[in-house]
Amino acid sequence: MPELKKSVRKHRRQRREITTQDWRLGLEVVHPRAAGIDIGAGEHYVAVPPHCDPEGKPVRSFQTFTADLNRLADWLQRCGITTVVMQSTGVYWIPVYDVLERRGIEAFVVNARHTRNLPGRKSDVQECQWLLQLHVYGLLRNSFRPAEEIRILRAYWRLRQEHVGEAATCIQRMQKALIQMNVQLTNVLNDISGATGMAIIRAIVDGERDPQELASFRDPNVKASQEEIAQHLEGTWREEHLFALKQQLANYDHYQQMIRDCDTQLHRHLQTFAGKGDPKDLPPVERAKRARGQMPEEFDLRAELFRISGVDLTRIDGINALTAQTVLAEIGPDLSRFPTEGQFVSFLGLCPDNRVSGGKILRSGTRKVKHRAATALRLAARSLYKSKSYLGARYRRLRTRLGAPKAITAMAHVLARIVHRMLKYGEKYVDRGAQYYEEKLREQQLTALTRQAANLGMTLVPQVARA
Repeated sequence: MPELKKSVRKHRRQRREITTQDWRLGLEVVHPRAAGIDIGAGEHYVAVPPHCDPEGKPVRSFQTFTADLNRLADWLQRCGITTVVMQSTGVYWIPVYDVLERRGIEAFVVNARHTRNLPGRKSDVQECQWLLQLHVYGLLRNSFRPAEEIRILRAYWRLRQEHVGEAATCIQRMQKALIQMNVQLTNVLNDISGATGMAIIRAIVDGERDPQELASFRDPNVKASQEEIAQHLEGTWREEHLFALKQQLANYDHYQQMIRDCDTQLHRHLQTFAGKGDPKDLPPVERAKRARGQMPEEFDLRAELFRISGVDLTRIDGINALTAQTVLAEIGPDLSRFPTEGQFVSFLGLCPDNRVSGGKILRSGTRKVKHRAATALRLAARSLYKSKSYLGARYRRLRTRLGAPKAITAMAHVLARIVHRMLKYGEKYVDRGAQYYEEKLREQQLTALTRQAANLGMTLVPQVARA
């Protein structure tokens, strides 16, 4: 009983000490001339500090028309605002960002997850004031937004990728129409969008039905013989399926023309970039590393990327010219915003994000980040399964230990570090081969076994010496 009373008195004394101390948060004003904007589809709510507005209306609403956005920028300039914070709400923030950027006002685009308000009622007026309060004390981090020339390049490349996806959908629909007519062209051709497949499809649309005549369009490089192809071209030729095949072929040709137009515009914009390397110093690409996919036909994409960045990212196993273009179009060749490799892979969402509480890991895994560059690196990592290189051997070992999903993420992490090192320091990638990796792994395993045997008071004896 006396011990219990002593413990209660000690607890009360600690509580008195806590309540009597002067607790301060230590928040300092980082952005005194700041504003917060709650982005909406039809109306934007803007809040400035009360002492900045001489008219006494620190919270105002503006519509989304261009004239209203200019009035918003004029009001912010009259208030002496130098920095503005807004959430990345869909694509509605982009016109506001462009207007503020032209006026010389620094705009912060922050993640909506980092600006969650306290529980309770929420309104647009309260949201813009809450954003202002967080931004004034420097509690929000600005999202990465590349330079304007990279944003233009990214828009062209994303549009081209959409056209490539639509063209692939047309190929699938043409294949479906052929199968419904029992034309088993896919059994003898790996890709019906090749020279032989498209020649046969165009002949069918033009009215040709003779299997021998259709099989005569066979390319000499096709493994199947002309007789085998003719056997798979005896169809039912139903009218509705022929009509669907004709329409999908017209759509495919239309998207191919749009892709060529995008390539022309893309090449024109790439020529405006300052050069860091001479394409003459670029070695010829190996046959095993040639890009698989719809490459631009009007210019050499690999040579242009080397001229802009000064390094050849296609030397990395698994990364072709299309993957390198996706990474540069999404991030750009200047990685000054990412001083370390860890910050770069964290931005891409390819690093662990463990949730720890009470000394225990509650959740382990990566953050859910949707980034096109990260997706491209994951696809590049997946292609290393049969690669006879250092990275290929490493990926196969990780796949055995962790499984395919985690191994793909881990190898994408490795590829991102290599890309960061090459773009920032201009280093060249040299593949040491799968045999070097196997020898290095064997040395590590021997070192670990020797250490484990020494802890048990034993020694390792080679099998040859023992015999």
